[in-house]
Amino acid sequence: MVLEVAIIDVTDGAQRQFTAAYEQARHLVAATPGCGAMRMTQGVETPTRFVLLVEWDSVESHEAFRHSDRFGQWRALIGPHFDGPPHVEHFVDV
Repeated sequence: MVLEVAIIDVTDGAQRQFTAAYEQARHLVAATPGCGAMRMTQGVETPTRFVLLVEWDSVESHEAFRHSDRFGQWRALIGPHFDGPPHVEHFVDV
């Protein structure tokens, strides 16, 4: 299992629109082959910062999603609320 961690900063004042867009787009990731689980968290001290956590069966599964039409739909819904590009990394359990 590989954990995708995406740190997403959204435009100040767009938090509600972003979370609504995430709810609308969530299924595009969650139903992708290789995706095991996902969740979005919001910062307490910095409410414009969100962290997306997605469990993939491999980095290749995540990359396949990123090259699919589903990713384009995902970004079209949530991307307009970004305040800069997300920072994305993959992690494994130790």
